[in-house]
Amino acid sequence: MRALIMAGGTGSRLGMGEKPLVRIAGRPMIQYVIDAFHAAGVTPIVVTSNQTPYTKNWCRANDIMFVSTEGSGYLEDLAQAVVILEENGPLFVSVSDIPCLRADIISSIRDDYLRSGMQACSTWVPLSLCHRFGTLPRYQMDIHGVPASPAGINILDGSCMDAEQEELRLLLHEQGLVFNVNTRSELELLEKHFLSFMI
Repeated sequence: MRALIMAGGTGSRLGMGEKPLVRIAGRPMIQYVIDAFHAAGVTPIVVTSNQTPYTKNWCRANDIMFVSTEGSGYLEDLAQAVVILEENGPLFVSVSDIPCLRADIISSIRDDYLRSGMQACSTWVPLSLCHRFGTLPRYQMDIHGVPASPAGINILDGSCMDAEQEELRLLLHEQGLVFNVNTRSELELLEKHFLSFMI
């Protein structure tokens, strides 16, 4: 299985240049996500666009596979990447700004997905965890009766991107996944807690 790491947006809310390259503990955010997928035995491919030229150059310099899309939007870039890569089976799709992602989380998601027999899988973290650390989710939904926010890592079937896919919804009690970095205040919160999550 491969993983598409979405890194084609402008990162305008953060306002620090290309968001995937913003450094946490001395390393670009996206590097932690890439390393987690590698450690889980999943091949990461970075999805860039003309809006993220420095991320492309960083991928080239670090021998990281990437594909370039038009930068029309998250879903549009995802669909274009699937076509370019000729993906016709299940694949992970992840944002590039969840640096607390770990290999064991990825493996657990994959195992639950494969056992489910469903086409797709979405992941969620309880809002109670977000509130505990002071993060402010922009979207929420009840998952198994629990108010939750998207965790930023999913599985889709590349062969039926144009159709609604039957979806397993996983509620993950993973504190580190509440840190989806979109603003400077969220970055400051992450920097405050980061090392404790990565031990």
